[in-house]
Parts: sequence; structure tokens; C-alpha cells
Amino acid sequence: MSKSNGLSIFNQLRPISVGFDNIFDHFERMFDDDFGVSTSVNYPPYNIVKTGDNSYDIEVALAGFSKKDIKVEYADNLLTVKSVKETSENKEKNGVIHRGISKRYFSKSFTIADDVEIKNAELKDGLLKISLERIIPESKKPKIIEVN
Repeated sequence: MSKSNGLSIFNQLRPISVGFDNIFDHFERMFDDDFGVSTSVNYPPYNIVKTGDNSYDIEVALAGFSKKDIKVEYADNLLTVKSVKETSENKEKNGVIHRGISKRYFSKSFTIADDVEIKNAELKDGLLKISLERIIPESKKPKIIEVN
């Protein structure tokens, strides 16, 4: 999608939407960064799984990585999983004759909605699982408005 198409869609939605400016601005930034074109790197592979009405898991395949090799950060609605560079003393081969499991350096980011809370992250059997839950505040729950 070209930048002009992305902006025209949002410009068409703005007159009939109230309070969604930050969402439209976020998507415009994604299109400005050629989202979907330059971000075609699919490493590491991942799943996003809906595990309940208001809960989700992000599963990232990280074979060969340990807890000390990865960093999970959250700031400004952006959850980032990235590898930590090895220090020079950890680069020795330790008897490895052939290295078929690569430890490529990566950074993968996910946009998280305002009402979604990150519960925990666990690395087990080469799979990093980040659990999230949508917290619906009372102000967003359906209510009946009495007509006077």
C-alpha cells in the first residue's frame, strides 16, 4: 500500500471517528516506514494465539537461545524481543565441530493496544511465550443510557 493510499483511508475515517487520532497516527507512522515492504524479514518465526476471550500469547521460536541471550522490552505500546550480542569471551566454539543452529541477531517488535497488559514472559524448550491480557475498564463496558 502506498503512503498516499494509507493516508487517504485514515483521512476518510477521521470525520466519522472520535478519539482514534492516536491509532490513526500510529498506522500512518507504520505506512511511512513502508510497513510490509521493508519488514519482510521473518526471523525469528512467531505465532500470535488468542487463548481466551481477553487473553493472547505471542510465541517466538528461539532454538539455541537461553534467557541471557534475549531481551524483552516494552515502551510506548511497542513490545520488542531482541537478541543480546555475545561478548568476545563467549564466542569460543566450546568443542562445536559444526554449527547448524544459528544464533542470528534479531529484533522483532509488536504493537500492543493501550488496554492490553503484558502478564509474563517464559522461555521453555526453545519457545519464548509472552502472555498478554486485555483489561476492559468499566468505562468501556456496555451500559444503558437512560433517556430523560
